[in-house]
Amino acid sequence: MKTTPFTRYHIDAGARMAEFAGYNMPIEFTGINNEHTAVRERAGVFDVSHMGEIWVKGEQALPFLQAVTTNDVSVLYDGKVQYSCLPNGRGGIVDDILVYRIDALTYLLVVNAANVDKDWKWLCEQGARFGLTPGRELYNASDEIAQLAVQGPLAMQIVQKLCPEPVQDLPYYTFVKTEVAGIKDAILSITGYTGAGGCEIYVANEDAGQLWQALWKAGAPMGLQNIGLGARDTLRLEMGFCLYGNDIDDTTSPIEAGLGWITKFADGKDFVDRERMAALKAEGPARRLVGIEMTERGIPRHGYPVVDADGNTIGTVTSGTMSPSLKVGIGLGYVAAAHCAPGSEVAVVIRDKPVRARVVRPPFYKK
Repeated sequence: MKTTPFTRYHIDAGARMAEFAGYNMPIEFTGINNEHTAVRERAGVFDVSHMGEIWVKGEQALPFLQAVTTNDVSVLYDGKVQYSCLPNGRGGIVDDILVYRIDALTYLLVVNAANVDKDWKWLCEQGARFGLTPGRELYNASDEIAQLAVQGPLAMQIVQKLCPEPVQDLPYYTFVKTEVAGIKDAILSITGYTGAGGCEIYVANEDAGQLWQALWKAGAPMGLQNIGLGARDTLRLEMGFCLYGNDIDDTTSPIEAGLGWITKFADGKDFVDRERMAALKAEGPARRLVGIEMTERGIPRHGYPVVDADGNTIGTVTSGTMSPSLKVGIGLGYVAAAHCAPGSEVAVVIRDKPVRARVVRPPFYKK
């Protein structure tokens, strides 16, 4: 089992550790609800060093990315980030990713931890069509980079203490290469997976200890807390953000997953599965990913059936929890298109009993 450069700090802090995506990761420190509230009200730090980072470089970088991602990479400028996905040639999703444009010839892809090997293989296979060589124009730096996400309304005040230049007002989905905690050429980005504000900080593994110590020196007086993967999941679910492996995977289309907004049919962008996705968008998918909010007490869980008023199965829950902020059961799930309109009355089958719920449009939590 792999470790991150921060693993020893988590163990010292008393984290409950478990395997995730091949890494020994902290699941919780003081409890999921407590950590969740800390991020919504103050600030929390997540170790997300298990995420993957893949560089794409050279004259063919842009044509390559236009072919393998659904979003329109040509609109990016230096310092801009884009949410996108990799279609798999069969109508499904290899992974959902972030694309960072460093400059016109250099891009950084941030991919899900559990998919690093799969993504790398797929990108290398597709890259051969564009003359991209693994180890040169394509480079997997996943084992060389540490990443912390600092999230919450006080996060940027804390991080600003570590930076010599202004970073507090960086726009959403942008980044800068800057000095952080005395570390040159760190990448600081504003993407977020919690809806609470904040940033991500990327540094080389050898600089991880320096970053950790400086962050806690700046953040402890402002109530910074360690946050595990448990609260990361409840926070993202309150925002309705997809989790690969639950809400999207190799069998789900971006169109039915509500990711049509990152599926761009721009002129000249002949991406993998373009024709298939264009047809699906025109015809309308048979099912859609929707938000589900319980109107009776109950917690929707992954795999629970969703039924209509007559008890007919119309879908399945893909993610669910008891919302720590709203104190109500919430979830995401695929339901038949006829039942996907917000306000539609449905039920989730919990322990063989249909429990009433309704379809809603995420996010569930609104500031």
